[in-house]
Amino acid sequence: MTDDDGNSRLSRLADEVEALQLKAGAELLGHAGDMLGNHKVGTGELKFLVKSLCDALRDALRIAESRGERLPARSACESPEDPDDGPVLENGECE
Repeated sequence: MTDDDGNSRLSRLADEVEALQLKAGAELLGHAGDMLGNHKVGTGELKFLVKSLCDALRDALRIAESRGERLPARSACESPEDPDDGPVLENGECE
């Protein structure tokens, strides 16, 4: 099995780490909503929240980019719903 195999040990480990990062980000987002509703939260706590949210967003963007790179390339003429849509004409334009 190669590392490029979507079912390799490395791929499974990466999927597990990504799942944990996304779960932590979702939990942080819920916590942020609670904190923003509490008028007694201090500036230091809000700064820490913003830093944590930035870290979680950075993780989510890294995950999205990584997963996007693993998707097969699609023609500019293909719609996401139907890859058979939009044949390319000889001049390179979409039909």
